[in-house]
Amino acid sequence: MPKTVAARTRVQVYLTDARVIAGLNREAKASKATLSQAAGRAIARGLAKAPQADPEDRLLQLERSLRDHMRSNSRDMQIVQEVLIEVAKAMFLRLPDAVADQDPTVQAAVDRRIDRLLDAAASRIVQGRDPRPEPPSRFDAEPRSFGAAN
Repeated sequence: MPKTVAARTRVQVYLTDARVIAGLNREAKASKATLSQAAGRAIARGLAKAPQADPEDRLLQLERSLRDHMRSNSRDMQIVQEVLIEVAKAMFLRLPDAVADQDPTVQAAVDRRIDRLLDAAASRIVQGRDPRPEPPSRFDAEPRSFGAAN
């Protein structure tokens, strides 16, 4: 069987995109090949019908996805915080509304309570403590009304 020898064609390409140049240099170093061979393989991959996944593209996609998630999570947390503040105001003002609730002194006291609530929550978060400590068991607090059987 005769071997078919692939004809080599010389192509001269001028690259101006720094990212493409850096990627080709990185690929050439990783595969211990010349820059020309790395460029040839990159062109072959680009012309392939089902190209292999480029790890840098996946990393970029993951980074974008994480950034989008962080943005939406930040927005959600702002909404939760605003709702929490409104609930705290309603709770501290006692429902249903009373005439005394409109008093500026009462309003100031409510604002002070909210500030203390937020400060306590922030300190628990900074200290890394569990925000909901275990309540004491009611069985431990009650004295036994009967003794152990013999």
